[in-house]
Amino acid sequence: MFSRLSRPVFLALCAVPIVALFAVVALAPLPYAIALPGLTANVLGVNKGQPVITITRAPVRKTTGQLRMTTIEATGPSATVRIGDVVKGWFRTKEAVLPRDAVYPAGQSVKEIDKTNTDDMVQSQDDAVTAALTYLHKDPKSVDIKLHLADVGGPSAGLLFTLGIIDKLNGNGAGGDLTGGRTIAGTGTINGSGTVGAVGGVALKTQAAARAGATVFLVPKAECSDAKVGLPKNLRLVPATTLNGAVTSLKALQSGAKVPTC
Repeated sequence: MFSRLSRPVFLALCAVPIVALFAVVALAPLPYAIALPGLTANVLGVNKGQPVITITRAPVRKTTGQLRMTTIEATGPSATVRIGDVVKGWFRTKEAVLPRDAVYPAGQSVKEIDKTNTDDMVQSQDDAVTAALTYLHKDPKSVDIKLHLADVGGPSAGLLFTLGIIDKLNGNGAGGDLTGGRTIAGTGTINGSGTVGAVGGVALKTQAAARAGATVFLVPKAECSDAKVGLPKNLRLVPATTLNGAVTSLKALQSGAKVPTC
């Protein structure tokens, strides 16, 4: 049928469905989410007009320095992500392209996802209180601790909450701050026995930490390799597997002793 047509015309006709295919691909929504460095918050300070950590029925230290929990931001579960967004995300160190199901559980509504994140945050706070009081050998009945962090969900602030409680109640055990006056950031889940767990998104969280002026970043040891990707200059990675280890590392930073590295 096309034998009598000139080659340019034949190629042009063949190109029509290819162009149409690219147009469809370019406009089609894809099952991905685009993640970015999110907000950070100093757990030793105030968030939305309210202290992040409020302690009553026990003496509280005046602290210096900062302990900043870190987050990532991601396009919403119903957001449209197209191939152009994906390609740009692959080539930008301050963006990450993630399967949507890795960020938002499949089959859940936005309301259900929000509830899951809120429940995870509440559990994380409860575990942080338990881990901190266990570390300090304090009777939970002798102290009342409340944690408040608006507009943040999930369990990844657990380690920083725990360190903040310890710093306010006991510091480094010798009258000084756990921070040594530094801005220290980090991430990691915590359980009641003080085990630090992985969280995901650490390469973006280091970007958020550097933006907030942090010089040290506490990272779950299992995620050291991920944290090195695009690591900002002058941000020191300190791995943690347990609460005891994290506190020991912070004390070592101040004394000049050897500190674990990724």
